[in-house]
Amino acid sequence: MTTQKINTRNVVLILMIVAATAIRLVTYKFPYVLSNFNPIGAIALFGGAYFTDKWKAYLIPFIALFVSDIFLNRLYSGNWMILDNSSILVYAFFIIVVFMGTLIKKATVLNVFAASLIAVVLHWLITDLPLGNLYPHTWAGYMQSLTAAILFEKNMLYGDIVFCAILFGGFELAKSKYTFLRSRNELAV
Repeated sequence: MTTQKINTRNVVLILMIVAATAIRLVTYKFPYVLSNFNPIGAIALFGGAYFTDKWKAYLIPFIALFVSDIFLNRLYSGNWMILDNSSILVYAFFIIVVFMGTLIKKATVLNVFAASLIAVVLHWLITDLPLGNLYPHTWAGYMQSLTAAILFEKNMLYGDIVFCAILFGGFELAKSKYTFLRSRNELAV
């Protein structure tokens, strides 16, 4: 595979991730209806699944998340914040989901849906640890946090399903039409 083909594939992947990430800024206008309906899980899975260089699989989606977080923090708080109290847990979750994406060898509806479902459950369990001041730092506090987060996680599952369908489905369709988007392994088959 030539360098031109590799670069074109990476550019397409990056543009798809940037476009999906931009959707996060739309949810700001509809905080109750679209709360947590976003593409971050789908972006992590997508990057992990399609970037052939694994460092790109982690770095590019992470940069997209990080930059969009800065703008979202500005929109919500009026301040330019780089990190907030929950950032570390969200970024840890994100890295785990990118890794899950690297395990997707063939992007079938079942594989992607199963990975999305697992990602949402992990998000729920990891990011709702009662580390802030909202819930007591006890098992009961953790259960309260998990219960309160059910609506948000439901929206996240819907978001993952929609954005995985767009990202994975769109890229698979593009690969079927444009062979230069296929990886070296796919061309060998």
